[in-house]
Amino acid sequence: MASPTLILTLPKALSARGAWAPFAAALALVAGVALLAQVEGDRGIIPVASSEDIEVRGIRVNVSGKNPDDARLKGWELARKLAWQQLDGPAIPDNQLQGLVSAIVVEQERLGPRRYIATLGVIFDRARAGGLLGREGARSHSAPMLTLPVLITGGTQTTFEVRTEWQRAWAGTQFGGSAIDYVRPSGAGGESLLLTYGQTNRRSRAWWNDILDQFSAADVLIPIARLTYAYPGGPVEGHFTARYGPDSKYLGQFTLRVQNPSGIPAMFERAVERFDTLYTRALDQGLLRPDPTLSLGSVEISPAVRALIDAARLAEETAAAAATEVVPSETDAGVVTPSPTPDAPQSLGTFTVQVATPDGRSFDGALGSIRGASGVRGVSVSSTAVGGTSVFRVSYLGDLGDLAAALRAAGWNVNQGSSALAISR
Repeated sequence: MASPTLILTLPKALSARGAWAPFAAALALVAGVALLAQVEGDRGIIPVASSEDIEVRGIRVNVSGKNPDDARLKGWELARKLAWQQLDGPAIPDNQLQGLVSAIVVEQERLGPRRYIATLGVIFDRARAGGLLGREGARSHSAPMLTLPVLITGGTQTTFEVRTEWQRAWAGTQFGGSAIDYVRPSGAGGESLLLTYGQTNRRSRAWWNDILDQFSAADVLIPIARLTYAYPGGPVEGHFTARYGPDSKYLGQFTLRVQNPSGIPAMFERAVERFDTLYTRALDQGLLRPDPTLSLGSVEISPAVRALIDAARLAEETAAAAATEVVPSETDAGVVTPSPTPDAPQSLGTFTVQVATPDGRSFDGALGSIRGASGVRGVSVSSTAVGGTSVFRVSYLGDLGDLAAALRAAGWNVNQGSSALAISR
């Protein structure tokens, strides 16, 4: 049976132009509220600050004492010893061990008249404890990596659209001792619209460059968690996959299991540690390095990493030049590309360029072609209109006529106005 169709018939009195005004105002108000609802709400988790200290979490203690304060003190002393044992630290006196601890983090605690039951974290000062543990050289040395944790459960894929325990696990982990430089967005405000699951499946370098520039990152990491439930309230299995880069390259996977949904937060914390180990191993093997096709102009990275990127780019350019022979066309024969002279120094100007972009591929091609034109120092997107005319702001070393000549040399048909250019293929 077909579903019923609701038909609304307006009275004739409302057909007059003036009678529509209140309804139009109400519609605009509803649209505005809907737009605000997309960026407001209960979303966004601020990541904890990363430091170089050594942190051990999840230390469980259950001790008794003469009074509540004495029981808590004994619990903290036991937590220091247990954390030091987890780090495989050498045997040292208790007073020396106490001097290595910079903080005790209370994750959970229950305090009785003579009992102390708690889950604690212990933070050791790296400057004092690193020598005993042999970790003086453990410093972040990867390029900055934008981290987009993806959670797949119940047929839904989310990143920062809503708060999830998977996002919370990444935001609450202290990565100061890791070899990976994680760039962790909070997911608040407009980030929930920009950093979606759909973005992880995009391959366009133009889109990725704009996003990475906003977060001063060189590449992207995509840790994926997929949950399967045996039955409501029963065991939960987590399937975790590590991917990276605009092409979502596969690095590895693993599986964890808990007895019921209440154990999911703890499972996610263990999974984050496993991901860090997996990404670190990939870095040591030379697999985790920034994509040379991405722009790294605004990213601060180490000279060693940048040298590897430059070498990869040079190899790609050499291979492309050997495989492709450029034959000048007849239309380019009469085009002279302007060059600076000592007598007429050129100045950097910013100009508007309009280009027809019927689809996403033409948009990417136009953006890349303009950026590669001779004399162009930078391109920003003023308006994106896939299926229409997009507008770019181009920083060029020269005047508007010189830019027009450079774009003609790049294969564009150029119409020059008084203060802007319109180009087409």
